[in-house]
Amino acid sequence: MHTPARFLDLHILQPVTAANLNRDADNDPKTISFGNAIRALVSPQAWKRPIRLNVEQDLGEHAARTRMVPPLVARKLQEAKWPEDLAAFASAQIVHSAKNGGLQHNDKEGYRTQAMLYLPTDVIDDLVALCEKHRTALEEALAAHTPKKKIDPVLPAKDLAAQLTRRTASINLFGRMLAELPAGHVEAAVQMAPAFSVHQSDPQPDFFTAVEDLPQDGGSGSAHLQTAFLTTSVLYRFATINITDLRHNLGSTTSAEAVNALIELFVRHFILSMPGGKKTSTAPHTVPDLVHYAVRDRRSVSYGAAFEQPVKAAPQGGYTAPARQALTDYAITISRLLGPRHLVAHGHTTTANPIKALGAHHPSFDDLAAACAAAATAPLTPAGRP
Repeated sequence: MHTPARFLDLHILQPVTAANLNRDADNDPKTISFGNAIRALVSPQAWKRPIRLNVEQDLGEHAARTRMVPPLVARKLQEAKWPEDLAAFASAQIVHSAKNGGLQHNDKEGYRTQAMLYLPTDVIDDLVALCEKHRTALEEALAAHTPKKKIDPVLPAKDLAAQLTRRTASINLFGRMLAELPAGHVEAAVQMAPAFSVHQSDPQPDFFTAVEDLPQDGGSGSAHLQTAFLTTSVLYRFATINITDLRHNLGSTTSAEAVNALIELFVRHFILSMPGGKKTSTAPHTVPDLVHYAVRDRRSVSYGAAFEQPVKAAPQGGYTAPARQALTDYAITISRLLGPRHLVAHGHTTTANPIKALGAHHPSFDDLAAACAAAATAPLTPAGRP
C-alpha cells in the first residue's frame, strides 16, 4: 500500500536589529516588493551555509564545494615527495579516469573541474591514497605519454566515482547536483524559502567615518567617509524537511535514532544560526520570538501568505506582537481549510504566553527540536488507513 510523504514544516518569526545580513551587488541590503511594499530579504543561500557548517561542526563531518580537487591532490602528492610531473599527471587522471570521456576541466589551471563538486573533505586524502596504490601504473603511463597526445585513463573509474559521489549528512540534507556523475546526484530533503520582513522595511542610511589616528598638520582627521545602508525587521522564515526523502537519502541501513538525531540537529541550527553579513559592525545576534512546527503527511504548507498585507505596528510600537497574531490567525485558517486529517503534530515555543492554536507549548528551543523530530519520525500511516 502507498505510504504518503511526510513533511516537517518550520515557521519562525525573528526580530532583527539594524543589520545587513545579505547584500546585493551594491553591498546594500537585499530587498523585495511583496504586497506592494518593500521588504527586507535574506536569500536561502545566505542562511543555509551557516546552518550547514554548524551541522557539520557538531557531527565532525565536513563537506566542501570546490572545483579544486585535482590541484589539491597534486599538492598533497608533492608534499609526499612525488616528482612534480608525476603529481600533475596523477591529478589529471582524477578528471580523465572518473568516467568515459572524463569530467569537463581546465587543463591550464591544474585540471580543476568546470563544475563545482560537493563532497566530503576527506575525499582528497582518499584520492591521494588511490594514486599511491596505482603509482606504478601512473609512472608507466606518464613515461609512455607524449604532450600532444590525449591522456588515456589509468585509475579505476569505479573507485574514482565511488569517492567523488560519497556523501555526508549535510549532503543528504541539502542535496547535491552532479550532472556529470548522475549516481552522485542527491535530491535535497530540505527546502528553504527566502526570509522576508513581515512589514515594510526600507533600507536606512548610516553615514560613518574612519578617523586618521596619525594625522599630518592641517589634516581633517577623517581618512574615510562612506554611507552604508541597513535594515531593521521582523523576519518570517520558513523551511520544510521532506522526511521521506531524507530517509531515502540516508539509506535503509540508517537507524531511526540516527534519522531522529539529524533532524533534531538541523532544527536547532535552523532556529539559532545567523548569516554573517556585516556581523562585525552590526552584531545582529537575535533569537526568534516564535518558532512553530507542523508535521504533515502529503504536502508542506508555508505561512508566508499571512504577511502579503504588511503588518502594521502596534499602537505602543513594535511589529513582533502583531506579526505573532497574524501568523496565529493564518494557522487557524489553514487548519480550517485543510482539516486535521493529515496533520500529525504541531507545537511552538515563544517569548510570549502559550498560543493554544499553535499546538503543544514547549518551554525551550531544545525541547521543541526534540519534540518535532520525534513526531516527524513516528511511524507513517499508509494511505487509505485512518
